[in-house]
Amino acid sequence: MIRLFILSFFIFFIFGCELDTSKPIQKELPKGSFLTVLGIAQDAGFPQANCQKECCEIVWKHKHERNMVSCIAIVDSDSHRGWMFDATPDFKDQLFDLENVSGSERIDLGGIFLTHAHMGHYTGLMHLGREAMGAKNVPVFAMPRMKDYLENNGPWSQLVDLKNIEIQRLKNDSTIILNENIQVTPLRVPHRDEFSETVGYRIRGKEKTALFIPDIDKWHLWERDILEEIRKVDYAFLDGSFYQNGEIKGRDMSQIPHPFLEESMDLFKDLPKEEKSKIYFIHFNHTNPVLQKDSEVKNHILKMGYQIAYEGQVIPM
Repeated sequence: MIRLFILSFFIFFIFGCELDTSKPIQKELPKGSFLTVLGIAQDAGFPQANCQKECCEIVWKHKHERNMVSCIAIVDSDSHRGWMFDATPDFKDQLFDLENVSGSERIDLGGIFLTHAHMGHYTGLMHLGREAMGAKNVPVFAMPRMKDYLENNGPWSQLVDLKNIEIQRLKNDSTIILNENIQVTPLRVPHRDEFSETVGYRIRGKEKTALFIPDIDKWHLWERDILEEIRKVDYAFLDGSFYQNGEIKGRDMSQIPHPFLEESMDLFKDLPKEEKSKIYFIHFNHTNPVLQKDSEVKNHILKMGYQIAYEGQVIPM
C-alpha cells in the first residue's frame, strides 16, 4: 500500500512538473504602442457554418484549432487602452484577448473602428447591448452611411438610444487623433456597399505605421495605388480572402470580388524584399488553403517573402 502511494505521488509529481513546464511563457510586450491580431478568418470564421468539406472537417473535430474572424487592435501601453478594428461575431473572445494581451496589466477598450456593414465586421456590437455587457458610451467610429445605418435600423439603433455606444462620425482621409501616441485615418475602398461605404485604415503608432484593408473588390479599382500605399507604411495587413479563382465550387466568384492572393502576389512581385516583408495577408475564407497547417500554398507565400497574419501576433507600433 505504501509502495502504491509512493508510486502514485511520484507519477503525480512528474506529471505536475510536465504540466507546469508546458505553460506558455508570456513574452514582454512592446513599450509605447503596439498592434495585436485578434482574428484572421473571413466574416463567417473558420470552420464555417454548414461546411462539411475537408477544409473544415478536422477543425470541427478539434475546435481549439478554429480561427476567429478578422480583427486587429492598436494598444497604447502608456494608458492601458486599446482600440479594436471591427466588431466581429467573435467579439466577446476577442475583447477578452485584448483585455489580457499584456498578461499583467488589464487593457481597457477605448473604442471600435468599423470598416463596413458586412456580417463579420459590425455584428459583434450586439455584445455591448443590454442583453450582454450593458456598456456605457463606448465610442464607435463609423463613416456617414455606416453611422446612419446603425442609428436607423434595429437592433443597432437600440444601442444608440440606450447609450451603449456613442457613434463618432468619420470623414474619408481625415485623421482622428486618439492620444499623443496613436492616430487613425480612414481610407475609402471599393467594395460591395449595400448598406454602408467601406474603408480601410492607416494607423499611426508612436513609432510605426500600419495599413489595414481586410476587404476590397480589386486593387486596380481603387483610386489609390496600393504599391505606393505600402511604401508609406511599416506594415500592411491586406485582404487575403481567396487564394485563386474557382476556389468556391458552384458559386460565381465574380459576385464576391476580392483580390485573389495569386493576383496580389503577381502585382507585388517586383517590390523589393523589404517592401514585400511588410505585407501581412489576413481575412481568409474557410476554403483558402492558407488556413491549412503546413500547406504548400502557405509555404509558397512565405517563401516568396510575404507574411501571413496569425492570432495573438504582436508587433511594435
